[in-house]
Formats: sequence, structure tokens, C-alpha cells
Amino acid sequence: MKKILNNPETYVDDMLSGLCIAHPRYYRQPERRVIVRAAGTAPGKVGLVTGGGSGHLPVFTGYVGSGLLSAAAIGDVFASPSADQMASAIRLADGGAGVLLLYGNYGGDVMNFDMAAEMVALEDDIATATVLLADDVCSAPPREARKRRGVAGMVYAFKIAGARAERGADLSTVAASAQKAADACRSIGMALTPCTVPQAGKPTFTIAEDEMEMGMGIHGEPGIWRGPLKTADKIAEEMLDRLLADMPLGRGDRVSLLVNSLGATPLEELYILFGQAAGRLEAAGVKIVMPLVGRYATSMEMAGATFTLCRLDEELEDLLLAPADCAFWRV
Repeated sequence: MKKILNNPETYVDDMLSGLCIAHPRYYRQPERRVIVRAAGTAPGKVGLVTGGGSGHLPVFTGYVGSGLLSAAAIGDVFASPSADQMASAIRLADGGAGVLLLYGNYGGDVMNFDMAAEMVALEDDIATATVLLADDVCSAPPREARKRRGVAGMVYAFKIAGARAERGADLSTVAASAQKAADACRSIGMALTPCTVPQAGKPTFTIAEDEMEMGMGIHGEPGIWRGPLKTADKIAEEMLDRLLADMPLGRGDRVSLLVNSLGATPLEELYILFGQAAGRLEAAGVKIVMPLVGRYATSMEMAGATFTLCRLDEELEDLLLAPADCAFWRV
């Protein structure tokens, strides 16, 4: 393992400390493994809380900010935060109008957030609602869509729910907008290399130098095929084919397309992928709104990319374009 660190056991804590020192305008760490907006949650507004393992910056912590999240609970790399940490994040995000819990569909996160919601309901009388992201089309077939993993689609859900909360909507309305955004997203990933979890000290999987894997998850979960590396155009075509098979689009539809680096893939290669995908969508009469290209949901230093399509209607597009500000994304 070759990484820039002090001790694998303090990797996440050292990272969070540096994050807050670098960006005091946005982030504050009132408790270990809990990050909140530096300015706090405005009284009378719904709070938004997420949580999950470290290793995915800007997800989860990075999206705490104005028009986005109120707080995040952070676990070890690829490991869920504890229920106590999640409960602390909920309490700190509560502005008196309830708190929306918005996170990916992973067993440990679901279990611990459910426990945290029960804790704050009993101990603090805080109302919560939950929206799970399950946008990875390769992790389960359409008939079992509720079993799918949550991946980069959560970026859209954070943004859309954050905009709705910023406008003073109540908890049920914010949750409905978040669910609508979650339902509108489809994602797929591909990987060229593994990554290394500091506490494990070895790669999460092995793959040959001339191979790629289609459909791999952001923690190294197995994909749907492994084989020789294809050209960028062929990779983009297959990824788009699989997304459109799950969520067909036609002339006049409006979408946002996110082409995301899993960590090591450079912007140059992302733009090659984006150009092919965008050209095909536009040729079919699909309008791309607010395209996103860059590192939005990573997997440590994994080389690879994900595509996310978010199908927009008037409400979702309006909320997507609303102002937001964090250290990693400004609208």
C-alpha cells in the first residue's frame, strides 16, 4: 500500500480535520465524525442529513452547504457510521421543522439510520422522514429495483431536496421532492483498477492491465462482465444503452447527465465519454440541462467512471438550477 497518511486508524479523522481547516466557510465539526454547516440550520427550516462511509468525497461530507445538506455522519472508509453518530447529526441539523434522512441503499446505513431515527424520536421528539437512493441499474433488475445500490444519483437528490428545504417547504414536501429526484435517476459504473482501503492495506479486487469491468459498484462490488478494455466510444455507448433500457427517453425529454470520475480518471477522459453520450442523446432529441463532468462521487483512487441520468420535469429542473454552495459545487 502506497498512500499519503499518518496512520490507517486515524485516516478519516485526519481528513475531516483538514477539510474543516481548509473550508471553515462551509464546514464545522462539532463532534467526532459529524460535519455540519458552518452557519448551522436556519430555524424553522427542514434539515437534511446524510451519512455513509468515507472514501467517496465529495460524497457524503462535501455536500454539506447552503441549498444542499445540513449535516453528515461519516464512518471509516467504506463503513457505516454508528447509529449514535447519525443521531448526533440529526439533532444538530434540526431547525424545528423535522429532518430528512437521505442516503444510499446499503444495509449498514439503513440499519443504523433507522435506529438513529428511533432514538431522536424518543429522546428529542424530532420528526424524520427517509428517502433511499437506489439508482445503480446493474445491481438488481427493474422488478427488484428496491434492492439496487445508491450511487451518484444521490448528488441530484441532495441538490433537489436542499433547494426545496431552502424555500421553506415542510418535511413531507421536501421528502416528496427528494423521492421524485431519486426515482428520476439511473446510474451505471465501470472500473479499470481497484482502490485500497487504508485499514485493509490491500486492493479491494484484482483486474488485469488490459481489462475493464462493466457495472462495478463504488466499493468494488462485482459488475456484470469483465473483459478486454474497449474504446471510450464503445464504453459510453454500452453505458448509455443500459441506462436507456431501464429508463427510455424520447424526443422532447430533458435530462441532466453526470459523467463522474471514480477517483483516478482524469477530466480529459471524462470529456471524451461525455462527448459521445451527449451527442447520442442530442441526436435523439433529448435536451441536456446542467451537464456535470468531474469528481462528484468517488471511490478512493479507483480508475473508472459512472454515468447518471436524471430525467427532469418542470419542478425538478427548477430545483436543480436553484442556488447552492459548498466547497465542491456551486450553482
